[in-house]
Amino acid sequence: MENKRSRLQQFTIILLFGLLLVYVLVEARDFLYPVFIAVLFAYLLYPVVKKLEDWGVPRILANFITIITAVAVFVGLVFLLYKQLTTFLSDFPALQQNAMQNVDRLQEAIDEKFGSSDPDDEQWLRTQVNNALEVSGGFVADLLMTMTDTLTKVGLMPVYIFLMLYYRNKFENVIYRQLSSYKHTKAKRLIDEVSNVTKNYMRGIVIVILILCVINTSGLLLIGVEYAIMLGIMSALMNFIPYFGTLIGGAIPLTYTLLVQGSPQKALWVLLFFLLVQFTENNILTPNITGSQVNINPMVTILSIVLGAMIWGLPGMFVVVPFLGMFKVYCDYQDDMRAWSYMLGTEGTEEHALTIDKIKKWFKSKF
Repeated sequence: MENKRSRLQQFTIILLFGLLLVYVLVEARDFLYPVFIAVLFAYLLYPVVKKLEDWGVPRILANFITIITAVAVFVGLVFLLYKQLTTFLSDFPALQQNAMQNVDRLQEAIDEKFGSSDPDDEQWLRTQVNNALEVSGGFVADLLMTMTDTLTKVGLMPVYIFLMLYYRNKFENVIYRQLSSYKHTKAKRLIDEVSNVTKNYMRGIVIVILILCVINTSGLLLIGVEYAIMLGIMSALMNFIPYFGTLIGGAIPLTYTLLVQGSPQKALWVLLFFLLVQFTENNILTPNITGSQVNINPMVTILSIVLGAMIWGLPGMFVVVPFLGMFKVYCDYQDDMRAWSYMLGTEGTEEHALTIDKIKKWFKSKF
C-alpha cells in the first residue's frame, strides 16, 4: 500500500511539473523561443568561428565576421520573400476573380461531360473554392504579419548568438564545476556528441533548404508559374517539416497554377516536378547532407512537431526536433533513462522496416 502511494505521489509530481513546464513555455514564449533558436544557430555557426580562430583571428572578431555574414544572407532571403508576398497580396483580388472564372469554366466542362443541370451542384464548386480563396488570402496576410512580428521579436538573436559563441568555454566549465572530477570525461563525451549532432543537423537542413530554394524557383520559372520566386522559397521552407515537407510545399504552387492560372498542363508539370524534387530530396540530398543525425522515430517526430506548433507556433515546429535529438543523446548517457532513448529512437523496428533488400528478396521468392 505504501509503495502504491509513493508511486502515485511520484506520478503526481511529474504531472504537475509537466503542466508547470508547459505553462512557463507558453507564457514566456516571446523571450524563450529567440533564445532557443539562437542556441541552434550558434551550433550552426560554431564551425566557421572555430576555423577563423584556428587561423589566428581573435574570437570577438571571428564572431562578428561570421554573424554579420549570416545576417546579411538571412536578410536578403527574407527581403526577397517579403517583397514577393506584398506584391501577391496587392494582386490578390484580381487573382481571386481570375480563379473564380477558371472554376466556372471547369464547372461548365463537368456539366457538359456528365449532363448535370442542378443549380445547387453548379454553385457548390464555386462556393467551396471562393471560401478556400478567402481563407488562403487571410492566411497569407497572417503569415506576413507573423513574419514581421517574429523578426521584430528576434532582433536580439544575433546578440544572443554572439554571446553564446563568446562564452562557450565558460558554459562548459560551469557544467564541469557541478560534477565530480571522475565524471568530467563522461560529461565531455556527452557535450561533444550533443554539439556534433546539433551542428550537423542544422548545417544539413539549412544546406538542403538553400538548394531547394534554387531548384524549386528555377523549376517553377521554367514551367512558367507566376510568383515563382515566392512560391519556390515558400515550398522550400516547408522542408523544416520532416518527411512530408516537399509534398506539402508542392501543394502550394500546384493549387495556384491549377486554380489561378487555370492551366491544367502547367499544373501537371508542377506535380511531376515536385514528385521529382521529393524523390531527390529524400534519396539524395537529405541522406547525403543531413543523414539521420537526430535519430528520432517518425511517430515521436510528428507528435513533437504538433506539440511544438501548439506551444510556440512556427518557431516551435522548427526547434522541437533538434532539441529532442539533444535530449535523446542525454538519455543515451544516463543508465536510468536509456529506456526513454529507446522509445525516442528508431531501434526495435528493423524487422518490420521496408527496405530495398527486403523488396528484392520478396521478388526473388515470388518469381
